[in-house]
Amino acid sequence: MYVCVCKAVTDRQVTQAINQGVCNRRQLMQCTGAGGVCGKCATSIKALLDENMQNRSMQAHAA
Repeated sequence: MYVCVCKAVTDRQVTQAINQGVCNRRQLMQCTGAGGVCGKCATSIKALLDENMQNRSMQAHAA
């Protein structure tokens, strides 16, 4: 699903960037371009970032 229509960035691309080490919205914007034009996707990007970071944290505690 497209998260950022302005830059045609999908949720998969955002998740992939997070899995490659991106850990904040500024880095996501630099890496994917998402969030740099109109800003309407900022909430969705933040939610994806928070969700993926939380999943990483839970995986680290389980290991």
